[in-house]
Amino acid sequence: MSCWETIADYGLRSIGIGERLLPRDNFTLCQQVTLIGSGMLWNIYFGIVALVTGFFLATALAVGKASKITPVRKLAEWVIFVFRGSPLFIQFFFAYFLFLSLKGVSSAFDPLTSAWLGAALVLFLNTAAYTGEIFYGALLSVPKGDVEAADAYGFSGWPRFKKIVWPTMLRLAWPAYTNEAIFLFHATTLVFFSGFPAWQQRGDALYYANYFADKTFNPFVPYPILAGYFILLTLCVVGLFGLINKRLNRHLPKERRQKMRMRPRLLMR
Repeated sequence: MSCWETIADYGLRSIGIGERLLPRDNFTLCQQVTLIGSGMLWNIYFGIVALVTGFFLATALAVGKASKITPVRKLAEWVIFVFRGSPLFIQFFFAYFLFLSLKGVSSAFDPLTSAWLGAALVLFLNTAAYTGEIFYGALLSVPKGDVEAADAYGFSGWPRFKKIVWPTMLRLAWPAYTNEAIFLFHATTLVFFSGFPAWQQRGDALYYANYFADKTFNPFVPYPILAGYFILLTLCVVGLFGLINKRLNRHLPKERRQKMRMRPRLLMR
């Protein structure tokens, strides 16, 4: 089988398109690269879904934590505290068994026991908590002069937040938010270790890397391939967020524009 045939058979296997059976022996480098790359589709899916949905909840949590209304402030503080204070793997574990219990009550909760929804929901809440704290710090750092100028021009309430406070908050928080986005994509590998099962062996990138490592007893081929894919994904995230960062800072002089810098986290949360 040529490499092109391997790509045609296994390139989209993780989403149910192509060959159903995994190779059993005589593994080639092309097979490993193709199948691990196929699994990356799930990691990208988890990351994008959690990032996009978590962005809006994070904004709400930041505003809630800065609110003067005590119940709203306390609710936002506890949501952030719980999901930042507990390990992500434990959140996966408890969420899966909670969803199993709910499934026993009603079949309507059945999709939550699948990784495509249940794991994505956990990642959504986790990144929203971390991002909410980042946005909260940026919200407190919005210059008072900007707010006073907005008041002077007649802006108040929602128009002031939408046109003045929110854009400034994003501009201040964006470098730190970029690092959170990078870490979120890396954290999607924990889905493999969680209780959420891989249906019909349609797992993420780590699932396939672990499969080849177990079959060949050689982890020094599949895991570096996996690391290479995540390095490429990280470069894509940095590039995309860098363009957004330039857009957010387009009104500032060049010497005052914040430059994007990668600051990898050495400890897993």
